[in-house]
Amino acid sequence: MISGILIATCVVAGVGIVIGIILGIADMKLHVDVDEKEAAILEALPGNNCGGCGFPGCSGCAAAIAKGEAAVNQCPVGGAPVAAQISEIMGIAAIESKRMVAFVHCGGDCEKAKQQYEYSGTADCRLQMQAPGGGSKTCSYGCLGGGSCVSVCQFDAIHVVNGIAVVDKDSCKACGKCIDICPRHLIDLIPYDAGEAVACKSQDMGKAVNGYCSVGCIACHICEKNCPSGAITVENNVASIDQDKCTKCGTCVEKCPKKAIKAIS
Repeated sequence: MISGILIATCVVAGVGIVIGIILGIADMKLHVDVDEKEAAILEALPGNNCGGCGFPGCSGCAAAIAKGEAAVNQCPVGGAPVAAQISEIMGIAAIESKRMVAFVHCGGDCEKAKQQYEYSGTADCRLQMQAPGGGSKTCSYGCLGGGSCVSVCQFDAIHVVNGIAVVDKDSCKACGKCIDICPRHLIDLIPYDAGEAVACKSQDMGKAVNGYCSVGCIACHICEKNCPSGAITVENNVASIDQDKCTKCGTCVEKCPKKAIKAIS
């Protein structure tokens, strides 16, 4: 009886020892060294995993920064404060980064832009593009107001107001998801402190634009001719502003006959 118990105990102990040896060998074989810098960078990142940095999540971004394959200010969500922390971790001077925000280049809301018909389908701009005429809006370049951009924004920074998407720049983290999903490519990033921006992307001739939108750019070149810093050019029948040259004087806003250029508050 007692010998049986001893034998069973020895067997259990032996099995435990064997398993322990196997696990020890597996641990040595499968052990992955942890990069302390990478771990510290990951801790400093905001953890949104939005992909705005161009990498698959914050862990991918942290690994790239630690290897020197990405800049310390790679994370658009963290901005300057996070870049400063990562610079300290990497032991390099902090890189000054300009805060950017999304801007929707369309001012044709329900009162200002004509509709071909009333759309009553699924509220998704990509689906609306498949509807007759490429959507209900007469302007084939304007915001459809379906809210595809709203659905992907993790920061509640963009909403459809009176038929067009509008960005709350104080909430925007410049992750770029709204830019990627907009089927009409109406959204891009501009400096947070930009003075003016063109709220139109139509490439139609002025006569056509006048027929469907009261605030559409008609490529009259008045803004271009009056800009004292040469920051405005008109190409493909629509004005654009070089934000690096813009001095925020407001002349373009004042001179634009269609009010297609907005002062950014």
